[in-house]
Amino acid sequence: MIRIENICKSFDGNVVLESISHEFYPGKTNLVIGRSGSGKTVLLKILVGLLQPTTGKVWYDKVDFSTLDKKQVREVRMQVGMLFQGSALFDSMTVEQNIKFPLDMFTNWTTKEKLDRVNYCLERVNLEGVNTKFPSETSGGMQKRVGIARAIVLKPRYLFCDEPNSGLDPKTALLIDELIKDITYENQITTIVNTHDMNSVMEVGDNVMLLSGGKIAWKGNKSEIIGSDNEVLQDFIFASPFLKRLRVAALEQQKTKEGKK
Repeated sequence: MIRIENICKSFDGNVVLESISHEFYPGKTNLVIGRSGSGKTVLLKILVGLLQPTTGKVWYDKVDFSTLDKKQVREVRMQVGMLFQGSALFDSMTVEQNIKFPLDMFTNWTTKEKLDRVNYCLERVNLEGVNTKFPSETSGGMQKRVGIARAIVLKPRYLFCDEPNSGLDPKTALLIDELIKDITYENQITTIVNTHDMNSVMEVGDNVMLLSGGKIAWKGNKSEIIGSDNEVLQDFIFASPFLKRLRVAALEQQKTKEGKK
């Protein structure tokens, strides 16, 4: 589990995050949602230690991340997987080399052990046999799956995903959502996903936190979204006409059921 307590972050006196407290649970897809500029990317950087909060604490289970020295931070980061928005693959490396890179950096495994793990991760994301391809020879969806394979190659306890569906078509985005969810459930990983993709929210939102203006505007799960009367959530989630109609239909159905009781 990752827990944050009263996280605040300012840049040159400009408050970006204010008093953010939340828990991200293992075995669940924990979503951070919000419009551009709401503070979710800054929060993600704080969670992984790329930025220090102005005030507040980040706990990895029972460990106060902000108090660790460089060696201890490295030990925690070996338990962290990261899926970047643009996949962030090395163009000059093959798929196999990209996935093996964290193993080369952080382990003393034998070559065979590394290749066995790489092939397992490729199989897990349904990309068997693409070891020798370069990123330029693969589609955007394949690159995302390679990114997931690299993110899980060290068997992480914590997985961070920054806009994993950015630039993908709806069908491929759904595949990526399902893959992240399955890997999370199977391995009981604490997975945190930054997204503004409403399909993702409604498909895999086990634990959802909405940020607005650097503050928490709403917390809940995907089943609570449709019926929520939170105005900020409604404005964000139901911006599309389709979702507005979906919510109206759901509320009408609920009233009909209550009327029959």
